[in-house]
Amino acid sequence: MEKPKICVLRTDGTNCDRETAYAFNQTGGDVEIVHINSLKKGYDPVTKRQISLHDYHILADPGGFSYDDYISAGKVLAQEMRQFLEEDMQKFIEDGKLMIGICNGFQVLIKSGLLPNLDGKMEQTATLTYNDSRNFECRWVRLAFPENGCVWTKGIEYLEIPVAHGEGKFDAPEEVVKELFEKKLVVCQYVDENGKPTQTFPDNPNASVKAIAGICDLTGRIFGLMPHPERFNYSHNHHLATLQKILSRDYVDKSAPWVQERLKLAGEYASEGKGLQIFKNGIEYVVENL
Repeated sequence: MEKPKICVLRTDGTNCDRETAYAFNQTGGDVEIVHINSLKKGYDPVTKRQISLHDYHILADPGGFSYDDYISAGKVLAQEMRQFLEEDMQKFIEDGKLMIGICNGFQVLIKSGLLPNLDGKMEQTATLTYNDSRNFECRWVRLAFPENGCVWTKGIEYLEIPVAHGEGKFDAPEEVVKELFEKKLVVCQYVDENGKPTQTFPDNPNASVKAIAGICDLTGRIFGLMPHPERFNYSHNHHLATLQKILSRDYVDKSAPWVQERLKLAGEYASEGKGLQIFKNGIEYVVENL
């Protein structure tokens, strides 16, 4: 097939659309950044053509502050999508296509009912609310990926990527959380330096229940997460990349205790930005299945 076509959705306040588009372009996608008004009207004034959600294989809701997070983060855009695009989104899902929501996009998927959508009714059953710190948290976090059925995270067991949010605390009724774990819909969790899920700040930057950082729906094709994989496009994006690079040099004695100590802190210098694997998985799924 030709390159998978990706719609990176934007509206007033969205500010991570270009980074998300760049990540998909790097991994083999054909990306268009589309304002929601274009999908609502069925016409894109930029390209001067008729447009539909069904023109695409992947819908990406990027990070930012859609509509200034008026009312609550992602709520207005979520309502707008439900009011004007619900039938299109349902058909999009039925056709086996993919969705991803990152940060504000995750908030949109949750508040529109696209996630976790346990009963197929597209009703909100969980939320992403204010961090317990009551601060905007902008820092790198560690993520572990328990066994799950999400096509976006195939082969990923551990990842370090940044967060940047004020309303990132995942919360839901106890029975919903239990069902998420039972059905293996919890895709990633915040973990400490030993790789264990944690409620302790700052490893868990928002106090999400059960350290939940991302979930998927029952199909495994709709994925939302608070951290930003599109911000780890290159090796040097990592906040400890300089230390990693120095420690990777041939003359460094990696058996030395001080080197081992710093390697444990910094990790290994990646050959490419590790956040790209999520986007690669989405592209590969489309190529193989659609």
